[in-house]
Amino acid sequence: MAGVTADIGLNISASLVGTGDLGNPRLQIAPVREALQLLPGTLTVGQADIMFADTRTLAASATENLDLTGTLINAFGATINAAEIVMIYIKAAKANVNSIIVGNVANGFVGPLGATGQYTIKPGEYYLAVSASGWGVTAATADLLKILNGGAGTAVSYDVVIIGRTVAA
Repeated sequence: MAGVTADIGLNISASLVGTGDLGNPRLQIAPVREALQLLPGTLTVGQADIMFADTRTLAASATENLDLTGTLINAFGATINAAEIVMIYIKAAKANVNSIIVGNVANGFVGPLGATGQYTIKPGEYYLAVSASGWGVTAATADLLKILNGGAGTAVSYDVVIIGRTVAA
């Protein structure tokens, strides 16, 4: 079956060491491990059938809107027409001088950032949002993911991966 197979994971292991009267106390959390596994399909939560992946460059002060229903072309030449998005990953190139700003556009995709929210990605950092149940996409009224070069003077590059479904689960 055509579609997306993916393992998207999160792994946090952290401890805090302090200074106390009787030594150096340590606070350690139990490791946090979360995983979303996607299988090909559109019928249920945890399935996906579309993926867009690209390395892109924006000129100084430029903006682009990634249209999740109708203009993005995947690696096989097929147009992306998402009904739901289950994962967004954007990584700013380490060599960038400016940050990348995601979100807040008219007719914007009302996903993890809401209708008017924004997220700033500094050079070398990334943004990851995951939802097994997916965020709905509405063609022409709520389907644009805005990407903005946060400064003037230099271009920015970024990697983007978007996974979704063509049918709402």
